[in-house]
Amino acid sequence: MLFNSLAFCLFFPIVILCYFLCPPKYRWVLLLAASYYFYMCWKAEYALLILLSTVVDYFAARQMSALSEKKPRRKWLYLSLLVNLGLLFTFKYLDFFGGSLNAIFQTFNLLTEVPAFNLLLPVGISFYTFQTLSYSIDVYQGKIKAEQHFGIFALYVSFFPQLVAGPIERPDRLLPQLKQTFSFEYQRVVDGLKMMFWGFFLKLVIADNAVAIVDAVYGAPQKYEGLTVIVATIFFAFQIFCDFAGYSIIAIGAAKVMGYELMQNFNRPYYARSIREFWQRWHISLSTWFRDYCYIPLGGNRVVKWRWYYNLMVTFVVSGLWHGANWTFVVWGFLHGAYLVLAIITQPFFDNLNAKIGFNSFKRLHHFLQVISTFFLVCISWVFFRAQSIGDAFSMIKSMFFIEARQFTGQLFPQHHDHFVIVLVFGGLLLLIHFCEEVFGWKNPLFSQYTAVRWSTYVILGLITISFGAFTSSQFIYFQF
Repeated sequence: MLFNSLAFCLFFPIVILCYFLCPPKYRWVLLLAASYYFYMCWKAEYALLILLSTVVDYFAARQMSALSEKKPRRKWLYLSLLVNLGLLFTFKYLDFFGGSLNAIFQTFNLLTEVPAFNLLLPVGISFYTFQTLSYSIDVYQGKIKAEQHFGIFALYVSFFPQLVAGPIERPDRLLPQLKQTFSFEYQRVVDGLKMMFWGFFLKLVIADNAVAIVDAVYGAPQKYEGLTVIVATIFFAFQIFCDFAGYSIIAIGAAKVMGYELMQNFNRPYYARSIREFWQRWHISLSTWFRDYCYIPLGGNRVVKWRWYYNLMVTFVVSGLWHGANWTFVVWGFLHGAYLVLAIITQPFFDNLNAKIGFNSFKRLHHFLQVISTFFLVCISWVFFRAQSIGDAFSMIKSMFFIEARQFTGQLFPQHHDHFVIVLVFGGLLLLIHFCEEVFGWKNPLFSQYTAVRWSTYVILGLITISFGAFTSSQFIYFQF
């Protein structure tokens, strides 16, 4: 069931109405049933995978909590890791690695061939796998106690607002909330609905209008070059942000209506002044997950420099592979790791240059150049994220640097002119709103303290969404991960 579908427009109000009418002690039953129904709308059989992960992790955590020493707990942690990562590998990576092995066999003229299983990827498997793994690891490390109530734990794994695309919640944040009783609070409900409204605007008006242009160029990269590829890549940067941030904001708003607080997942990432800051603002629930469960256990930055670089590269390459079973995602992760390593290596040089030139005297200009250069590096990596192959990605990047004069005349996308203008106008509006929030600390107009401003924003955004929104029930990008 997609957020941007008629089915969800019926499902959500019914769940909310029943939630507040239901006696508090039975609400977990309602939400658990709603969450499984929500997921089973895609493919009912795959609910069994969530149930299997839930049962194994509940049982393993109970066993770990009963043991005082870490060493005897390990076998139960290994059980959790084996089942969860085993399911993830089987459904997401089995054919990918099989295909890669076949390519190697063909290179060396070996007759052996790994069969393809063509398994359908369960929607959201990467998200709920990481969410339940964080629970098992935290119990193993003694950070939290195992949850005794199976129903509450099952709801933690499957909570429908963030089930299929996050935010990836931690057990110490979400589990205690699932045991609380929330009464109907008008202002909280309104704030949650406003967040959902803003998320739908980002998805329907900006992201889904950018799709036509991005798909046209990236679907046939050999037909396009130069400025066209640059514009399509910038549009993809807007598409993936508005699509994924839109989903996260809808999820956070939906949970807020019921009283639950989910973590912020995006914080104006395209205003980051470095790649490091970008990852503090982009997909925050995932970046902090990899920091806590991969980067720090490897040693983080508390090691010799070469090992520090290694830890960064491993973390980001694994992060790239998490996003998809394709070498393009591995390169995307490798690029971000390389950006960070190069930033560390060149930091003394830039510090020395700053001391000589005095960039601090031109603070705003310096910040602007940092934002632009960071956005440029992020867009280069987005080419690999979106391209269908590594060859296509390199070809498109190469073409970006050969812009002919004729490309500056006429329309860039005559067959998608309306979509082009919509994304240009409302993408610019989004940048302006983020700029005002970032520089002046202004609130989103939807949350203004002035009644006239709020209601004017409701009406204007509503009319814009109705007039220019792409109501095609298109899937959210991150559902494929």
